[in-house]
Amino acid sequence: MRVGILTSSRADFGIYRPLLKQLLANSNFDLKIIAFGTHLSIFHGNTIDEILKEGFEVNYTVDSLLVSDTNESISSTIGLTIIKFSSFWEYNHSQFDIVFCLGDRFEMLAAVISGVPFGIKFAHIHGGEKTLGAIDNVFRHTITHSSFIHFASTEVYKNRIVQILDEPKRVYNTGALSLENINLIQLLSVDEFKLKWKIDLSKPTILFTFHPETVNSEKNNFYIKEIIDTVLSLNKFQFLITMPNADTYGNRIRQQFLNTFKDCDNIYLFENLGTQSYFTAMKFSKLLLGNTSSGIIEAASFNKRVINIGDRQAGRAINSNVITTEINKDKIIKAVNKAISLGDYNGENIYFNDSKAASSIIIKALIDNELYI
Repeated sequence: MRVGILTSSRADFGIYRPLLKQLLANSNFDLKIIAFGTHLSIFHGNTIDEILKEGFEVNYTVDSLLVSDTNESISSTIGLTIIKFSSFWEYNHSQFDIVFCLGDRFEMLAAVISGVPFGIKFAHIHGGEKTLGAIDNVFRHTITHSSFIHFASTEVYKNRIVQILDEPKRVYNTGALSLENINLIQLLSVDEFKLKWKIDLSKPTILFTFHPETVNSEKNNFYIKEIIDTVLSLNKFQFLITMPNADTYGNRIRQQFLNTFKDCDNIYLFENLGTQSYFTAMKFSKLLLGNTSSGIIEAASFNKRVINIGDRQAGRAINSNVITTEINKDKIIKAVNKAISLGDYNGENIYFNDSKAASSIIIKALIDNELYI
């Protein structure tokens, strides 16, 4: 079976990793990686290099990301990506039996939508979810409607996809694929992390990521002020801050962080830590703070408390390790103090499928559906 993988960012590549390893190890599959989006952007860390360092081959690249991130630029990037992929699919659609797409990004939507007229069968990972504070919510469901087979991260999301499509035979609850990385990747020790990044994780550390809210995006100016004041006030912690996605006005947040925190000796900014270092930081941090999906999906498996701020993740199923609060300095600090007082989280992770590895479920589903693919 000829399998394509659409990867547009460091985030989705990290999630794909266990599946990529399984596909490469199985002689029934011929794997081709299609890299685009921020993978090809020097501004976002040129993360195509991370794919190559992992030992994978990038078979195709499609460059269409604009540097600006205004509403008009995001819309223009969607249009440009559709045009670029229209040409790509015209010349290459016959090379694939199935093409994987993941999540809800605008550039992923464009790559998929442009493939629909060519009859490409897409396999969608992380469909059925809900994020009311991001326009990605619209993109995710559109990708679901455009896809042939579906791999959801919880039973609730599986059932939502079935409700949307009325195609239960091609919808699977795999659990979150990214959780396999916890056992697959050898994490760094505190000393190894210090040697690599010159940062001592034995100090009280908060791992922080904030992506702009793209619904009611005019509020982001207020949010960033509250967040900066919060980080500066929590000076008993060191902060590891991973920069925002290529979302509407994400560059404005990035620049504010650079301008404000560049001379702070307890605040570190990263475009791309890589999965190994990111998970290592998660393991040794006191808690996670921000509005990233990794706090919702992965942190519980590291026994970490999470302060989820704002509405970007509103509607997503959460574990009981997550404390949600509005973006207000006093309320965030109160939530941080509460999380610290509660200590480590020892409950379940609803995104973990304890019956079978997610990648194994996906591989079996492909084989079972081979006649239809």
